[in-house]
Amino acid sequence: MFRGSAPAKIDDKGRLKVPTDFRRQLEDRYGTELFITSVLGDSALVYPLPIWEQLEERLLSMPSTDRVRERYLERVNYFGQQVRLDAQGRTVIPQILRESARAQGEVVVSGRLDHLVVWNHERWAKRLDDQPFSEEDFMALSERGV
Repeated sequence: MFRGSAPAKIDDKGRLKVPTDFRRQLEDRYGTELFITSVLGDSALVYPLPIWEQLEERLLSMPSTDRVRERYLERVNYFGQQVRLDAQGRTVIPQILRESARAQGEVVVSGRLDHLVVWNHERWAKRLDDQPFSEEDFMALSERGV
């Protein structure tokens, strides 16, 4: 499980240095192959390839005429690219996604249980301020048994 968050940097060549704890989990549990994508273009979703392939299997079971499936695939394939961690624990964030998410310099890598999310640090802080966790959110989690 990927949990917590860590500061990181994306260098001038577009390479993300995956924080050490996340890197160990990725390599030990899943290997070095990743699929990096986005749906909204505001952040990078970093999936271990085996997890992404499970998601693809669920998508494949949906009818090919399903419009939501098609819109989702359009976006994740537009922003997405299969990549690999190098020996130093770096991976390239696709250029289209880097530009859209303003992912350069200081970023935050955050765990999402089965994948990681990379946010521009300023954008992440603004998102937390703009979308506070409300009493209704607590109630919704409680209703779902969390």
